[in-house]
Amino acid sequence: MLRRSVAPVSFPPSWASSWGEDAYGLWLTLSLNGIRQLFRWIRPGSFFMGAPAEESAGYVLPGKETQHEVILSKGFWLAETVVSQELWQAVMKNNPSGFAGLQQPVERVSWLNAQQFLRRLNALIPGLSARLPTEAEWEYACRAGSVTPFSFGEEITTEQVNYNAAEEEGGLCRRQTIEVKSLPANAWGLYEMHGNVWEWCQDSWQDDLGNTSVIDPQAQGSRNLRVVKGGSWVCTAGYVRSASRDRYYAEYNGSSIGFRLAV
Repeated sequence: MLRRSVAPVSFPPSWASSWGEDAYGLWLTLSLNGIRQLFRWIRPGSFFMGAPAEESAGYVLPGKETQHEVILSKGFWLAETVVSQELWQAVMKNNPSGFAGLQQPVERVSWLNAQQFLRRLNALIPGLSARLPTEAEWEYACRAGSVTPFSFGEEITTEQVNYNAAEEEGGLCRRQTIEVKSLPANAWGLYEMHGNVWEWCQDSWQDDLGNTSVIDPQAQGSRNLRVVKGGSWVCTAGYVRSASRDRYYAEYNGSSIGFRLAV
């Protein structure tokens, strides 16, 4: 899907080691000790977040997916993949993951662990202000202009998404994470937004995001629950939809949760 180039105000940022444009739009890379992480420019825009009632019917959901308009007034850079074990090790000098592989997602990392990683990474690269995406930013990027349950359409296969299809007739379950960039990217060049690992978002958990139009939302509250999006290798298809949302305590770390960088 070709994307019209609309460069951010300051391009390239000081922390970028290389940059360019391709069929997906503007990209740049962050480099650390020879390890490269590519980012995609996600332009400002609006979309309908959440899902119609008929889409989520039949699923036991931890929170509501009430559909509402979201306006994102500012563009942002989003990593094309979740943080790999290779990048995590370069920053943190350890590897908590249960499924070993340098190009597999780092997992068994809590929201608090992710914040520690971000502080160390930002200290290592002058000018960088990496963070977690907000829940709205994450879903906007996952949908990549789509309005269907998945960015790929109404249905998915295990050739597109690493999810637990074993409970569905003729399905497959890989029973673990797979390497980043193993499966097709969405229309904006982002890999494994559905499945593989749940991804931490910056937001505090809200049971219902409401039905009113909002601009640049980010839920902040005193609750220690944090949002995860995207589903994982453990989940069946209904839980890896673009609108799917769940929550865990900020201290929780499990083998189905990782995170993706935003700037």
